[in-house]
Amino acid sequence: MQTKKTIAVIGAGGNMGSAISRSVSKGAYRLLLKGDSQEQLDALVKEIQTTTPGADVEAAACATDASWEADIIILAVPYQAEKEIAEKIRQVANQKIVISIANPLNETYDGLVTEPGTSAAEELQRLLPNAKVIKAFNTTFAADFNSPSISGKQVDAFVAGNDEEAVKTVSELVKTAGFNPIAAGELAVSRTLESMQLLLIRLGMKYNYNWLAGWKILHN
Repeated sequence: MQTKKTIAVIGAGGNMGSAISRSVSKGAYRLLLKGDSQEQLDALVKEIQTTTPGADVEAAACATDASWEADIIILAVPYQAEKEIAEKIRQVANQKIVISIANPLNETYDGLVTEPGTSAAEELQRLLPNAKVIKAFNTTFAADFNSPSISGKQVDAFVAGNDEEAVKTVSELVKTAGFNPIAAGELAVSRTLESMQLLLIRLGMKYNYNWLAGWKILHN
């Protein structure tokens, strides 16, 4: 019998964190949800338990404790918060999968704040040298989790990382969330993925996609 993996979602009270939590709660995972507002977390836990009977989900009091218990840690926080969270979980993230969903956008949404030749995910890997950092979910909007198929096409979600087994594990998680997972390459590919989402955001603002948009690779 396969052991149920425990997932800590740090930032579960936010739009992306709550969307991810709702989606992956449908799978055979144990979820530990951490956010800034206990009231929000309690409401989210109750909602998930109501809509997905049998879901194994609970609110966590501390990011460090939740990460210590977890097999997979999802940092569902903005880019600016990743460094602070990394410092809190560094000792308990050793050899664990840590998912970066962040896009390092500037305040005017017309560029990235990371230096050329790096990415938010690669910076996180340097902060957590003994963790298996994976880039995932950064090319999806929160609204996509409710509608992972747009115009009859299942939205693609890209996964990048240096550890092949970790990429496979996260790809299964992406599939559980309703998306078509595509293993895009090593962690350096996250530079492209973060730029892709910047472009999608700018196109959404220009053409009024109402935050329901995604990437799809068409091929034969």
